Amino acid sequence: MSLTPYHAKYFAHDLTRKAVVGIDRLSMSLFDAAVDLNPHQIEAALFALESPLSKGVILADEVGLGKTIEAGIVLCQLWAERRRRVLVICPASLRKQWALELEEKFNLPTRVLDSKSFRDEERKGKAPLAEQAVLIVSFNYANAIRHELKSIAWDIVVVDEAHKLRNAYRPSNKVGQGIRWATEDCRKLLLTATPLQNSLMELYGLSTLIDEHLFGDINAFRSQYVNAGSSITDLRQRLSEFCKRTLRNQVTEFIRYTERRTITRPFSPSDDEHALYEAVSAFLQRSDSYALPQRQRHLTALILRKLLASSSLAIAGTLDTLRLRLVTLPDGQSGDAPQLVEAIIESEEMEDDLLDEILAEEEESQTPEVASVSIDRQKLREEIEILRHLGVRARKIGVDSKTRTLLQALNIGFEQMAKTGAARKALIFTESRRTQEYLKTFLEANGYQGQVVSFNGTNSGPEATAIYEHWVDKNRDTGRVSGSRGVDVRTALIEHFRDEATILLATEAAAEGINLQFCSLVINYDLPWNPQRIEQRIGRCHRYGQKHDVVVINFLNERNDVDRRVLELLSEKFNLFNGVFGASDEVLGAIESGVDFEKRILAIYQECRTPEQIEAAFRKLQDEMDEQIRTRMDDTRRKLFESFDEDVHHRLRIQLADAKAQLDRVGRRFWVLTQFILAERARFDDAALAFDLNRPPHGGIGAGRYHLISKLQPHADDGGEDVSRFLYRLSHPLGQYVMDDGKAQHTPPSCLVFDSTNHPTRLHTVEALRGRSGFLTLVRLQIDSYEREEHLLFSGFEDDGASLDHETMEKLFGCAARVEDKGISPTVQQRLEAEADRHAKATVSRSLEQNSVHFNKAREKLEKWADDMVLSAEKALLDTKEQIKALRRQSRQAVTLEEQHTVLEKIQKLERQQRRQRQEIFAVEDEIMVKRDALIESLEKRLAQQTHSETLFTIRWTVQ
Repeated sequence: MSLTPYHAKYFAHDLTRKAVVGIDRLSMSLFDAAVDLNPHQIEAALFALESPLSKGVILADEVGLGKTIEAGIVLCQLWAERRRRVLVICPASLRKQWALELEEKFNLPTRVLDSKSFRDEERKGKAPLAEQAVLIVSFNYANAIRHELKSIAWDIVVVDEAHKLRNAYRPSNKVGQGIRWATEDCRKLLLTATPLQNSLMELYGLSTLIDEHLFGDINAFRSQYVNAGSSITDLRQRLSEFCKRTLRNQVTEFIRYTERRTITRPFSPSDDEHALYEAVSAFLQRSDSYALPQRQRHLTALILRKLLASSSLAIAGTLDTLRLRLVTLPDGQSGDAPQLVEAIIESEEMEDDLLDEILAEEEESQTPEVASVSIDRQKLREEIEILRHLGVRARKIGVDSKTRTLLQALNIGFEQMAKTGAARKALIFTESRRTQEYLKTFLEANGYQGQVVSFNGTNSGPEATAIYEHWVDKNRDTGRVSGSRGVDVRTALIEHFRDEATILLATEAAAEGINLQFCSLVINYDLPWNPQRIEQRIGRCHRYGQKHDVVVINFLNERNDVDRRVLELLSEKFNLFNGVFGASDEVLGAIESGVDFEKRILAIYQECRTPEQIEAAFRKLQDEMDEQIRTRMDDTRRKLFESFDEDVHHRLRIQLADAKAQLDRVGRRFWVLTQFILAERARFDDAALAFDLNRPPHGGIGAGRYHLISKLQPHADDGGEDVSRFLYRLSHPLGQYVMDDGKAQHTPPSCLVFDSTNHPTRLHTVEALRGRSGFLTLVRLQIDSYEREEHLLFSGFEDDGASLDHETMEKLFGCAARVEDKGISPTVQQRLEAEADRHAKATVSRSLEQNSVHFNKAREKLEKWADDMVLSAEKALLDTKEQIKALRRQSRQAVTLEEQHTVLEKIQKLERQQRRQRQEIFAVEDEIMVKRDALIESLEKRLAQQTHSETLFTIRWTVQ
């Protein structure tokens, strides 16, 4: 297509204009996102951005539907609109995952902030919260810096796993209260798969995080919706304004889900292995051991239990650590060592992400230790000797039964891969760094030499460094090297596993933030007791883009009754390993804390001695889980959140079709505009949608091969070929240069001759104009009201005076053209200006109409809030009346004069309160109405519109 400067100016403005309605609003973000289109995610993003007056929404899709992607689309769009004060608050364990997802899929700069990085930035004289990046903080740290967060006018605050803050309305919930206060004036996006678990009050709690005017106070909410006779229909209608939920069974038409298939590999420890297990267990069950610090006794025992189940070398190393600490224990100290647990967790890479939470719980549950406690030195020496002896026994085991079973498990797994045509790849998880090193040595010595790659928290070993350096060298000129070793080494190791290795041996560091759709075999060498951690592990492979059923292999110690029951509980109650979807969000959400659940399992290991005790303990735990998971809220949950719209599939199909059409339009225009602007600087390959930039326009842009993002092209995580290039986006500095240059094109009044004859496809409306001529003008109209919106308005007519419609003039610019130097008469110019003015007024009127809809919804919300608050005041008066009635009955039944006198005093006190409430209720009602009217008045003021228009060009046109 032969572009002119007029095409370039129009396309550049069109690609970057700020729309406010429908798919048009998401043009930039959907095009820039390196993700496949799923219509429910587009619909959710549009819902989140729908009302400029909304203070936020809840996106409550079921697990596995990509709420992070939905939030990413919203953030990407706001970023493209230059609204870049963006904050993500999430559990500490998800911070890295958020950073990687936003960087890889949306090309958004991110920064994880914690106390150390915050202080480091301040020492450099920088303002950490002013950084031009998406800032990511944990719940606890957000509360710690709540005063600093409060001072920033955030464009949006995303709260992931928002159900953890569902009690934020309670004064006792310090973290929730802090986050709520710090973000109360900001627009928020709450993400949770479990918006409602056990009580409708949880919905009230989440609503207070968004906007205090969604409902009245807690008493009004409880009386309207929680107590008997409450209206679910009314609550559903109010929730629909700020909460959206999509179910997995609604999107199976658009997303291909594969199955999970579980295989259990039993193994029988040798007598020596079993004797070691029993000996270490007996030591851990001691109530007065110096080796286990008093303050963190349960946590230390939990860690040692896991290492004991992992490998003999793992427990041997930790037993040595305990022994050495006791050897160096000074006189007069209690044996407590707060840093011991941290040291073990750090060295083994166990539960690192949950350390803060665990330690906080431990400290809350314990009283401060006495500074100086007398130590029985004889007993201490005996304990040191026991630890030394156990360590020696552990090292003598050598290759244990479980390790030999791993070879069998791999063979079985690879046989399954061969049957389904899946790649010969295996992801093996262990909870111990020592076990990881031991298994790598063992596997390489038993048929897998050069096929095993390790992935852990530091990724700093010689092999990882060599893989990283090779990757950096290979990608030096491609734009894929971020400059952060931590980020790049992860990418390098994953790509090495994908392209070269057979086995990825991973600690918990790989359970989050990486995508391994090309692998469909997950082996839990060590099985966590925390169902949420297991789900995270399997979810590395069982996710979007997985083309094969995922096989999950677990090991079972046949000589351990507790191990058997743990596996049964995880399999049957949580359904982690089988089926299409794995563990449901309802079940996982029922576990308030994975750590608490692990402690319950630990208690059984520690306290139960006989099979009968073990059976009774697990029966009790299972009954409690049944109670938590029970479907007592299911009917209410479905009525409130699930869509009964029979046309939901049809609606999503239309959404997908519209999005694809818009993306095709954006892609075509971006591509031809780039060819026009960079014609002298690059060599283009249309077939590959790629170009080689030879002469960069300025120093901030690198030379090399650029590839246009296209949903039709393979991505790196799909196993696509040749991803070693710059990904060319609208948001890339080169893309921004092309846009700016396009907008700056010189476009004086001229004649454009459009070629409809040689256009590759038929444009009927343009062909109808063949042989005819006329005039047109293009105006950019900016409207500022609740939000800024931009419109590109064509106005024009034929030589015979007949007006042209906007769509026909748009289609004209779909054809190639040549420029002829001709002027435009003043008479024609006046007619065009009049047409443009009429067009602009009509557009402003439509904008006002749309904003009036938003205004009326917001006013209705405030009216309902006022009604709630009045109801609360009336309810307080009614409660007082009921208390007086009850006391009068009690007075009539009083046996003694003294008892009757006491009751009468209470009645008199309540009657005074009742009179005061009657007098105050009118004042309260007036106060509420005044506040409501003030809020509505402020909305009306914002509704007022300001407009600005700019003529981009005026031309005479001819079609041939």
